Amino acid sequence: MKKILTTLTVCFAFATVSTAQDPNFSQFFASPLTLNPALTGKFDGVYRFAMNYRNQWPSISNAYITGTASLDMGIMKNKIPEYDQFGIGFMGFTDRAGDGALTNNYMGMSVAYHKALDENGYHQIGAGFQGTYVNKRLNTENLKFQDQLTPFGFTGITNEIFTNKQVNISYFDLNAGVLYNGSTNGYNNFYVGASMYHINRPKESFQGGNFVLNARTTLQAGGKVPVGTYNYFHFAANHSMQAKAHNTMAGAAFSLNVNNSEENPTYVYLGTWYRLNDALIPYVGLEFNEFHVGVSYDVNVSSLKPASNSRGGVEISLIYIRKYTDPNMKKLNCPKF
Repeated sequence: MKKILTTLTVCFAFATVSTAQDPNFSQFFASPLTLNPALTGKFDGVYRFAMNYRNQWPSISNAYITGTASLDMGIMKNKIPEYDQFGIGFMGFTDRAGDGALTNNYMGMSVAYHKALDENGYHQIGAGFQGTYVNKRLNTENLKFQDQLTPFGFTGITNEIFTNKQVNISYFDLNAGVLYNGSTNGYNNFYVGASMYHINRPKESFQGGNFVLNARTTLQAGGKVPVGTYNYFHFAANHSMQAKAHNTMAGAAFSLNVNNSEENPTYVYLGTWYRLNDALIPYVGLEFNEFHVGVSYDVNVSSLKPASNSRGGVEISLIYIRKYTDPNMKKLNCPKF
């Protein structure tokens, strides 16, 4: 296959110099099932629905547009110990690179079990597994090739002929994770976890061959501590490693309880995250009733500023957690942002 000269080349070049190979979110804390399979079912409520949208480097012909949606819930609550949690979840993910030249879609299912370590359920340890079906497709209509170049630009007709196997690949992927979370009084919370993706090292190549996808390991930690009456200080960090690529993020936010209610609070979030050697990420959020909405923007501070015009990417998150209607339901101690 001859050298691709335009959109796909740009995307692959940015992928090479970026800090991670797999698509990821700046608001990693708002995308639980892509962060760690062990977070499946790890929330206080009946079910949780989450959506995330990211448009990265929009000044470069819509270089990357990424979205995901997930639904998870606790099951078998009457058949397991009181403060244990057995979760099951479903997720869909899409990533479009190079204005649609390369599309990555997958659907996944995950399960996790969280075991209480004390009689109050303040400390839990859990493990989760996730299986996904992945499809990647190359749209050759959006590509330009060397033999199309004429004195008037890319106006010629390519002699490239593609088979279905060269533009469409599918495979099964396996991921897993572990998580510990705890509290000293039921109000504060802290957690630490680790996850691994592409455990089975699936083959991934549009031209055949034996190229296998590198495993990715992520480490995450965070927590919240009360500040004054009903307000909280939140902090979180995430580090991922894939082949020789590393992606490190850390930051914090303050949540202000604007209605001074403990039972049905309304929180306004203000904070900032930083992706090492890449971007500063201001964040604002609003939590009310059963909804939590977050908006962030990557302000590029790396050597890519001239190409990106300092425009990193906008990201929007939405989490809906259906609350328990039974007032006697025991409250679970869970990581929360």
